[in-house]
Amino acid sequence: MEKSLRKEKIWTKDFVLIVCANFFIFLGFQMTLPTIPLFVEDLGGNDQLIGFVVGIFTFSALLLRPFAGNWLETKGRGFVYLTGLTIFVLSVGSFGFLMSIALLFFMRVIQGAGWGLSTTASGTIATDLIPSSRRGEGMGYYGLSGNIAMAFGPSLGLILTGAISFKLFFLICAGLGLTALFLSSRITYRKVEPRPKEKMARLDIYEKSAIKPAMLMFFITVTFGGIASFLPLYTAQKNITGIQWYFLLYAISVMLTRTFAGQLYDRKGHRAVFIPGTLLILIAMVLLAWLPNSTILFIAAVLYGLGFGTVQPALQAWSIEKTPINRRGMANATFFSFFDLGIGIGAMFFGQISHMYGYSTIYQTAAVSVFLSMLLYMFFLYREKMAIKNT
Repeated sequence: MEKSLRKEKIWTKDFVLIVCANFFIFLGFQMTLPTIPLFVEDLGGNDQLIGFVVGIFTFSALLLRPFAGNWLETKGRGFVYLTGLTIFVLSVGSFGFLMSIALLFFMRVIQGAGWGLSTTASGTIATDLIPSSRRGEGMGYYGLSGNIAMAFGPSLGLILTGAISFKLFFLICAGLGLTALFLSSRITYRKVEPRPKEKMARLDIYEKSAIKPAMLMFFITVTFGGIASFLPLYTAQKNITGIQWYFLLYAISVMLTRTFAGQLYDRKGHRAVFIPGTLLILIAMVLLAWLPNSTILFIAAVLYGLGFGTVQPALQAWSIEKTPINRRGMANATFFSFFDLGIGIGAMFFGQISHMYGYSTIYQTAAVSVFLSMLLYMFFLYREKMAIKNT
């Protein structure tokens, strides 16, 4: 019995290292999340340009993820992860030296490439290290590292940009990425078995088993594009204070759900978590569309955090649930491709929406996106039920 329990251990040295590395890279990223729109505004940009600068980052990450999935199985986990972290560090460190939106746009493309490589690799490395019987729980702990960074990153970023120059701020963010690079260099990565030549030769851009949860994640992360890009500007326009507290409350709520949502998924599957989680996100979007005061802002933050923290790890665990070990990299690439696509489309689309109809319409539209995810999920369950009935 003791031997069996030891085999199911989650917190190994390498898992601790990947969790810590994930924390530092996410902290560097989360600090830039609410500050990039302010930087674009400082350079003379409007809402439309903010949407494009924010969105292009996710699209470049999206384009790299399928290649990252392949490289993880051919070149190895460490090569892809360390390369992605290096690109991310160099690109973020350059931001403060840029004097035009055009150059910032270009470097955001480069940053997105680094982010796409590093996050695809990181999630795959984590799944390699977690026992299959505790995958939902382990992915919850792994995701918690990013959520802790999320708890402090946006607020810290807003505080720092109000006290120091953008140049120094972005160098600090790059330094956090450099810390992640050092920690990740200490990990012992799983060696990848060579794949047959005929499989390596074909165009391989997605993992079929991950498509359903990835599609559902797309409609959820569309909402995140509207929050990350425009909520600070929306609250400023309405003279509502406490945007720093919004991000803090959101992240704390996500962290609370990580302590039980993964275990609930392991025991009862996605049916126990998806609809309750998406319902909370839907209510949060309705409250943000209304947004009369700071109290409603904070309630929306808690509901959104509880909902997102429940849904995201469950969908990620679902995406690799039936995936062969040599396809986990591609499964993670597929999942995060849709994750990025949702944020990117949300940021760009909502930039146009806010320009034409105002900020409130962003969150009305986001609520519709969440509702569509719920309908799609019910359709998947119906198809699954009919398939079982016909067998």
